[in-house]
Amino acid sequence: MSTSAQGPTSDESLTPVRWGVLGASNFALTVSLPGMKRGPLTQLAALASRDIGKARDAARSLGIPKAYGSYDELLDDPEIDAVYNPLPNHLHVTWTARAARAGKHVLCEKPIALSAKDAEALVDVQRETGKLIAEAFMIRNHPQWQQARDWVRGGQIGDLVSVQAAFSYFNRDATNIRNKKEVGGGALYDIGCYAVNTSRFLFGREPVRAIALVERDPEFGTDRVTSGLVDYGGAHLTFTCSTQAVAYQRVNALGTRGRLEIEIPFNAPADRPCKVFLDDGSTLNCSSARVTSFPTVDQYHLQSEAFSRAIRTGSPVENSIEVAVDNMRVIDALFRSVESGRWERL
Repeated sequence: MSTSAQGPTSDESLTPVRWGVLGASNFALTVSLPGMKRGPLTQLAALASRDIGKARDAARSLGIPKAYGSYDELLDDPEIDAVYNPLPNHLHVTWTARAARAGKHVLCEKPIALSAKDAEALVDVQRETGKLIAEAFMIRNHPQWQQARDWVRGGQIGDLVSVQAAFSYFNRDATNIRNKKEVGGGALYDIGCYAVNTSRFLFGREPVRAIALVERDPEFGTDRVTSGLVDYGGAHLTFTCSTQAVAYQRVNALGTRGRLEIEIPFNAPADRPCKVFLDDGSTLNCSSARVTSFPTVDQYHLQSEAFSRAIRTGSPVENSIEVAVDNMRVIDALFRSVESGRWERL
């Protein structure tokens, strides 16, 4: 059985938000920015790099009118309303704070910080400046995740007792920032954070304790395989993430009367529909699963439009800075447990 679900639409009567982009990473140029530039509320107005030639090339490739040879030049531009920060992880807090203090709203890539303490500093910055700061977990804006949450909250699978997540890819490039420990590389920061975030999204509450097991790369020092168990008080998240395993991702949510399975939970394709399976468990070969197919959307487009709309209307965002701090508290506890060898309370 197959059904369809529609994504949210934009209010085109609102004035577009003029965005500036910090950096010219391959991820931003090929994944997030092409989606962002499609939105009527999201106007990509400027891009900055420490290399002006790189900034000009990147801006030209995306049709962005302004290019700057430093991040500060972009922040000094009075025509920029909001900043997208996809810089390396260790630069997230510093440049998010500087952007907000320069009068810009900020959407910062995940993880927003390398510790909850550092993330908490951005709560103070938001309070000080009055500017909106959010963490870019684009998945929360995708209709498949919003439908999954609605099913869980509506009791479609009974009581949610377990979320099981896997996320992996293979990358042993020593020059890649994901393999550099000093800048916040490693599996948990890069992709394990998705398992934590989405389990909190589905459970609708915060966990009480966590424990993890890590296998580190002998050359890089980063966690290349991390498995975790997070206790939600009578319900659990179990996950494995890896930067050195076959490319794979899947989320299963098990309830007392059914389960839901998200086929491509994190890197949802922008060029074809996504599927979620809702199964009452009456057959073990999954033939009893009902398939919901979601029309093709770009989750980065949806995310930037939602953030722009929040700027213009004051509507809430899915992953506010306060939500981001709580995500970092779980990640902190997982890393502490690796050192202590025991459960760590949040």
